[in-house]
Amino acid sequence: MKFAKFYIPLLFLILLYLSIRPTFESTTLGSKGNPIRLLLVPSVDAQKISTSADSLVAYLQRATGYTFSASLPTSFIAVVEAFGSGKADVAAMNTFSYVLANKKYGVEAALKVIRRDGEATYKGQFITRTDSGIDSLYELNGRKIAYVDAASTSGYILPKSMLDKRHIKPSEEVFAMKHDNVVTMVYQKQVDAGATYYSPPDKKTGEILDARARVQKQYPDIFEKVKIIDFTEDIPNDPFVFRKDIPVVVKEKIIKALLAFQATPVGRKALYETYSVEGLAPAQDSDYDGLRKMITRFGGNVEDALKKQVKKK
Repeated sequence: MKFAKFYIPLLFLILLYLSIRPTFESTTLGSKGNPIRLLLVPSVDAQKISTSADSLVAYLQRATGYTFSASLPTSFIAVVEAFGSGKADVAAMNTFSYVLANKKYGVEAALKVIRRDGEATYKGQFITRTDSGIDSLYELNGRKIAYVDAASTSGYILPKSMLDKRHIKPSEEVFAMKHDNVVTMVYQKQVDAGATYYSPPDKKTGEILDARARVQKQYPDIFEKVKIIDFTEDIPNDPFVFRKDIPVVVKEKIIKALLAFQATPVGRKALYETYSVEGLAPAQDSDYDGLRKMITRFGGNVEDALKKQVKKK
């Protein structure tokens, strides 16, 4: 009887634990039933991002013990709105998307990408074919131009503002959704000009690193056929961000794992092939105050442009 008095309650507790354990595990952030949702900005070819995402997710799961699910939204604005609808925990975003997501949903920057030679900024560039007869922005008046995405800082917002300030009105404007798509459209003469990101050539080797390099394997003569005619102001590098209410312990473990990932050969390769960057460094929201001022100074109805693009889809 004494044994029964001891073991029956113990057995009851064991059975209770086993019955509630699946429910507990399925609701805990980072469990198989509730994986940490990682979104990656769709700036280049989806296959390249997907391959790199697989390496990143595998590493993060080993390093943190959490389960992750990675996805590739169709546009920059889709990444922003995923935070608003509670469908994102962590994301690699472009700079304007971050400023917008921070303003609307309290998303917080924790890391930022570092480019070749330690570059902490990049620019937008205007490109055209070398045989187009176009040598300046003013000659884009009445021409067809391709932009990346309505939330792309280097591929739309600043380039579009530059044209508006100079009263330059293209005959048609299209969104190609990815930087390499814009370059391809210019190369194939589908448009007269395009706007993409610019990174300076490697200081040691002279290797060209701007968006044209994205399609060099497909079009070996890209640098001879497509030229740069102008640049935007400097833009702070893209951040890795977290939703505002993610548990601190989860956030800290992921940040530590991301920094460790970028220090590995696989991590460096994945970051370079996906975003043409060399690594990651700590970031904070104030790093993007300059961009906020820049957007205000350039003016324009950026959010209206975003709404128009969303309606088209």
